[in-house]
Amino acid sequence: MRNAAAFSATGARANPAPIRSFASAPPDTLLFTAVAALVGIGLVMIFSASSAIAYAEHGDVAYYAKRQLMWLTVGLIPAIIAYRMDYRRLKSVAPVLLIAAILGLVLVYVPHVGWGANGGRRWIGFASLSLQPSEFAKLALVIYLASVMSAYGDRITSLTRGIVPFCIPVAVMALLVLKEPDMGTASLLVLIAFAMLFAGGARLEHLSAVIAVTIPFAALDVLASPYKRARIFAFLNPWKDPQNTGFHIVQSLLALGSGGLFGVGLGASRAKYFYLPEQYTDFIFSVLGEELGLLGTVAVVVLFVVLGYRAVRIALAAPDRFGYFLAIGATATIVIQAFVNIGVVTSSWPVTGVPLPFISFGGSSLIVNLIAVALIANVGRHRRISTTP
Repeated sequence: MRNAAAFSATGARANPAPIRSFASAPPDTLLFTAVAALVGIGLVMIFSASSAIAYAEHGDVAYYAKRQLMWLTVGLIPAIIAYRMDYRRLKSVAPVLLIAAILGLVLVYVPHVGWGANGGRRWIGFASLSLQPSEFAKLALVIYLASVMSAYGDRITSLTRGIVPFCIPVAVMALLVLKEPDMGTASLLVLIAFAMLFAGGARLEHLSAVIAVTIPFAALDVLASPYKRARIFAFLNPWKDPQNTGFHIVQSLLALGSGGLFGVGLGASRAKYFYLPEQYTDFIFSVLGEELGLLGTVAVVVLFVVLGYRAVRIALAAPDRFGYFLAIGATATIVIQAFVNIGVVTSSWPVTGVPLPFISFGGSSLIVNLIAVALIANVGRHRRISTTP
């Protein structure tokens, strides 16, 4: 069985006409509107969710909101560059970006270069000014896979010549991230790669075989770690140990449930006052649900759906195979992570510690997601020009 129908709609697989040049098209207003709304909601919610801890730690209720605004300003620079450049240039530098990303993942283990917090080593730089290489690794992996997959053609339907070569860089990066340890981002790398392979027409039986081989190793990794094992069992029944392993999920569900339909009001969250851990990062969606209610959470979900829908439409209209895979991968990077985060805070997914794109506090995540949207929009600026009548 093959899933090539989506890409066949672009005409790029059959190559009915060579590409002579790119023609600029108007920006996708709906895509930019959805992203701008998510960023705006993020700034407001970071200020609200972090105000108590920001005042307790720094004496400034707006400390984290100011830092997020700074990262937004910084992130707009590479995003604008990514939007205005010829995205086809990324194809030639894709291997370099992949190697740089792997080196960045290695650097987190180098003393005085990488540093850790909460039992993990995930950052390079200093606590006040640091970057998370695993965030940039997702984007580098997307660009690399898009480059290689665009040149592979129908070989992607082969297990040994198509799927296995793609799995090697994914496995290397995922293992490095898993060692940090960051099970959430490692799983995202795998999910993004699978989404791209699926969209490219890989056979479902081949993808299923890879999953079947991967599951035992993943299970052994989880069972060998008491911390990871506790997280999995807490996901299955968080109320069994509400003061220890299930604490995060229980507090998240209490916050969401307290919001009702309309919420308790913006800024009026009680969970953010040191009841809910990671209230302005991984569990900010819980505070949003408490303050803005079910309507607020549904609005955010709809914005991500709109973003994903417009991005997929852009991918299907891409002028070439590289643009198609680049847009699909960038879309998967944002949308999959968004719904994994929402799944975690609603106890529909094991606690993995990934931020909510555009809304959670975090400079590296915000910059990478802005660049990803810019690349999608870049592909959307162009259309196929045929050299045949």
